[in-house]
Amino acid sequence: STGVVKLQPKAEELKFVTKNDGYVHIHPSSVNYQTRHFESPYLVYHEKIKTSRVFIRDCSMVSVYPLVLLGGGQVHMQLQKGEFVISLDDGWIRFVAASHQVAELVKELRCELDQLLQDKIKNPSMDLCICPRGSRIISMIVKLVTTQ
Repeated sequence: STGVVKLQPKAEELKFVTKNDGYVHIHPSSVNYQTRHFESPYLVYHEKIKTSRVFIRDCSMVSVYPLVLLGGGQVHMQLQKGEFVISLDDGWIRFVAASHQVAELVKELRCELDQLLQDKIKNPSMDLCICPRGSRIISMIVKLVTTQ
């Protein structure tokens, strides 16, 4: 029997969406230009330029948990159609959590990390690896991100 094998898109066909610019493409000079598949649909980038179309350069794929924990803006959680949705940036970025408990734990971990960083800014000499609270938060984040 024969079948059809889905091909990965060509580099010039691959596009992403930003909140302000709509569709953007990876610039041909970017290291990731030839990458045809990303494990996560989210990229972070350093530079955005507009020539014949809008391009991003200096981009890296980012997984869901690092984006939720380290991304800007407030984290919100709500129940939508029986699923617990975690949202960032006023709903622009949204994830479905496996359960209410997972959503609450991720949201709480983000709050704890934000508070820990505020404490570090107030007290720059504080060693987060020695501080019991800081080391627990950091080790939990490392565990979550590496076992994702």
